[in-house]
Amino acid sequence: MGFGAVPMSEKRLRLVSLGGTFDALHIGHYFLLQEAFDVADRVVIGITSDEFARELHKPHHIDCYEKRLADLKRFLEERGLLDRAEIFPLGDPYGPTIDSPDIEGIVVSEETEGRAEEINRLRAAKGQRSLLIICIKMILAEDGKPVSSTRIRHQEVDRRGRLIG
Repeated sequence: MGFGAVPMSEKRLRLVSLGGTFDALHIGHYFLLQEAFDVADRVVIGITSDEFARELHKPHHIDCYEKRLADLKRFLEERGLLDRAEIFPLGDPYGPTIDSPDIEGIVVSEETEGRAEEINRLRAAKGQRSLLIICIKMILAEDGKPVSSTRIRHQEVDRRGRLIG
């Protein structure tokens, strides 16, 4: 167990969810994923399907689902977290978060906090209890702007937020 880690028995939640495209995995993704595993025993991770990713109209190329999945699995395996994850293709902005009675929380970045609030409104309308929203701050690059897959694809910053060029 690493410095600052919480023993499994002391975790606040059994199951949390998070979702994203996870293209060009970067330091912001690392913090988001680590937070999810720090607060819960198990993490449900939705990776946008190729079809859903196209609907997002990102201003750059997005790797295919299989590559994004392999990169994410490698990241989790290297940290001993893969056995605590359930990864699935995400075909819409919600995945299982609206209907699952087992999911207790949702981990989001500041950029997607509004979606988590929308999910809670939809859960309430269906008589489900609200999810605990765990929001992490955007990780900033050296220039003080958020690290993002778009900025990496445009070769403004590297995956650790260092300026390129």
